[in-house]
Amino acid sequence: MSGTLFVVATPIGNLEDLSPRARQTLADVDLIAAEDTRHTGRLLSHFGVETRLLALHDHNEADQAKRVVRELVAGRSVALVSDAGTPLISDPGYRLVRAAHAAGINVSPIPGPSAMIAALSVAGLATDRFCFEGFLPAKKKGRRDALAELAHETRTMVFYESVHRMEGSVADMVDVFGGTRSVFLGREISKMHEQCISTTLGELSRQVMDNEITQKGELVIVVAGGDDATSSSIDSDKLLNELAALLPKKEAARIVASATGEKRNALYQRLLDMTSSADPD
Repeated sequence: MSGTLFVVATPIGNLEDLSPRARQTLADVDLIAAEDTRHTGRLLSHFGVETRLLALHDHNEADQAKRVVRELVAGRSVALVSDAGTPLISDPGYRLVRAAHAAGINVSPIPGPSAMIAALSVAGLATDRFCFEGFLPAKKKGRRDALAELAHETRTMVFYESVHRMEGSVADMVDVFGGTRSVFLGREISKMHEQCISTTLGELSRQVMDNEITQKGELVIVVAGGDDATSSSIDSDKLLNELAALLPKKEAARIVASATGEKRNALYQRLLDMTSSADPD
C-alpha cells in the first residue's frame, strides 16, 4: 500500500500557530519535503521533531517530485511544507501534488495558517467574493499591465508584495484604481511587529512615502473591488476632451485613468489621436 502525501500548513510568524495535528503529522511521517530545509529545520527543532528533510523548491521541484513519488509508492508517508503558511499559495508544490494524484497517491491537507486568509479576516472588506493575485510583476510596465487587467474587477483583490517594491506597487495601484479605493495592508502578520492599516490607496501611498510604514517584513495588500456600474457610466472620451481644454494632456489622461481604471498611456494616446483628427491641417 502506498503512503500518503500530507500538505501541511506551518506558522507565518508565531510558532504557536502550528496546530497539534500538524505537529504530530510532521513527527509521524517518514520524510518532510521542505522549501528551505534550514528554515524548516529550525521549526522542527523548536518542537523536538527529528524527521528526515528533503529540499523541494522552485528550482528542483520537477526532479524532486519524482523522488518523492517513489518514496510514496514504496509505502512511506511524506509531509510537504513551505517556509511559511499553506503550501502552493505562491509557494512551490503543485508539481508534486499533481504527480502524486497522477500516481494514485492519497493527498491529504493539514489546514492551518495562510497570510491571505488572515489578512482577509481583518481587512474589513467584502469577502463573499475575492480573487488572489499573488505577487505582481517586479518591473513597472509588467506590474501596471497586470493592474490594468484588474481595473474593472469587482471582487476584493489580494496581493502579496515585498517591502522594497511596496512604494512602486501602491503608487501604481493609485494610478490604476484611484486614490479613494479602500485598501488594507498587513505587514508581519502574527509576528511581534505586526502592523495592520485600513485606509484608502491615496492615504496609504502617502504613508509609504513618508516612511510611516516600516520597510521590513512580509506584506499582504487587500484592495476593494471596483464598481462596474460607476466605471462604465463615465464617458472617458468626453471627460478627456473637457479636461484637456484646461490641463496638460498627460495630466488629463492621468485623472481619467484614476476615475475609470483605464490605462493612462492608452488614454493619452487616444487623446493625441482625437486632437490630431480634429486638427484641420
